[in-house]
Amino acid sequence: MSARPAPPASRGTRRDADRRFGIRLFGSAAAAAVAAVLFGLLLVLVESGWQPLRRLDAGAARWLNRTALDHPAWTGTLRFFSDVVWDPVTLRAAVAVLTLWLVYRRAWRLAAWSAVTAIAGGLTGLLAKTVVERARPALPDPVAHAPGFSFPSGHAMTATTSFAILLLVLLPLVRRGLRPLFWAVAVVSVLGVGFTRIALGVHWFSDVVGGWTLGLAVVALTGWSFEAWRADAGLGRTEVAEGLEPELSGDDPGSADPESSDTERTDPARGERSQR
Repeated sequence: MSARPAPPASRGTRRDADRRFGIRLFGSAAAAAVAAVLFGLLLVLVESGWQPLRRLDAGAARWLNRTALDHPAWTGTLRFFSDVVWDPVTLRAAVAVLTLWLVYRRAWRLAAWSAVTAIAGGLTGLLAKTVVERARPALPDPVAHAPGFSFPSGHAMTATTSFAILLLVLLPLVRRGLRPLFWAVAVVSVLGVGFTRIALGVHWFSDVVGGWTLGLAVVALTGWSFEAWRADAGLGRTEVAEGLEPELSGDDPGSADPESSDTERTDPARGERSQR
C-alpha cells in the first residue's frame, strides 16, 4: 500500500524553509569567499617573503627532515601513503570512477558537478603554481624529491577536492549513524596528505595550507552553484553536510520530478521520511 502524500505545507512553514535554505546558501557562498580571501592573503605573504612565515616554513621543514632521517621505517610509511594511497592519480581515478557510476545511475547533474569540481581544482592549482613559481625546499639531506613548483601543494589541493566530492556524493547512501566515521576518514586523510608532504621535505608548510584553502574555495563555489540549481529547479532543500543530492539513494535518481519536490514520502529501505 503506497504512502499517502503529506498535506501541503502552510505558507508560514514554506517561508521558514525558504529562509533556512537562504541561510545555508549564503553560508556556502561565505565559505567560498573566506577560503578565497585566506588563500589570497597567504599568497601575498608568500610572494612578499614575510619573515614570520618564512621562519615557520623553515623550522617545520628542518625539524621534520631530522625526524625522517632518524626513522627510516617511518619515512617509508609516509612515502607509501603519499605516493600510492593519497597520490593525486589515485584520488583522481577514484573521482573518475565515481563520475562514471553517476552517469550509469543517470544522475546527470551530480556527475557534471563531480567532473567540473575535479577538473576546476586541478586547473586552478596548476595555474597558481605557474604564476607563483615558488621553489621547493632545498634540504641538506632530502628523503624525497618532487618535480615542479611548490605553491600551492597539488597533493593537498587534490585531496581536499577529491574527498569533498566523494563525501558530498556518497553520504546519502550511507546510514546516518556511520556518516561521522566517513567524515573522520576524509578529514584525517586530507590532514595526513599535508603532513606527509611537509615531513618528506617536498613542500613548505604554507604550500600545504594554500592547497587546502584553494581546494576548499573551489568545492564551496561549485557546491553553491549546485544548490542554487536545486533551488531554481524547485527540488527539495538539502543539508549540504549530509550530501548534495538525497535522490541518489532512490531507484532512479535521474528521474527526480521538480513538480513533486515538496512532497514527503517514505523510503521503505531506510524506514525514514524524506523530502524530495
